[in-house]
Amino acid sequence: MDDIYVRKVCAGDTEAFRYFVEQYKALSISLAVSVVKDEFVAEEVVQDAFINAFRGIKNFKFKSKFSSWFYRIVLNEAFRRLKKMQKEIVDFRHSYDEEIADESEVLTLQQNEQVHLINEALKLLPARESLVLRLFYLQEESIKEVAAITGWTEIYIKVTLHRARKNMHAAIKSLLKKSNNS
Repeated sequence: MDDIYVRKVCAGDTEAFRYFVEQYKALSISLAVSVVKDEFVAEEVVQDAFINAFRGIKNFKFKSKFSSWFYRIVLNEAFRRLKKMQKEIVDFRHSYDEEIADESEVLTLQQNEQVHLINEALKLLPARESLVLRLFYLQEESIKEVAAITGWTEIYIKVTLHRARKNMHAAIKSLLKKSNNS
């Protein structure tokens, strides 16, 4: 379906680009939030990414899925914005020997509390780890597709995913501990 709309836009039907905005806006914001850790900045990143994609759509070669091509634009823009912000992001690192959060505690939370807890934990992780977790688990992309979207090697993604899982468990444990002490 994407290919049809790419051809329409390339043929001059600028209104056809609306399809991509409707199709990819939500996940694009989620990916951008993974990197910049701020929803308002993420929305600006996504707007810029859509503009860049519109301007560059004639360069799309149909060698990959449109979504992979577009999400790469979103991520490049998000990392560029992150660098520009020069905002210090807390690098959440715990010892890997530290006890992992008891999963039963997480399971007892209501679903909306779980979603909130997961989003808060993702904010504590470094941008690349948060991004890989979102793509692999929340969007259920394969390692190969994550590589296509990010431009990183499959080995790098596997290593980052392994580290991110451990840091995610530590972040959840820390957040649960804070909420229990409150």
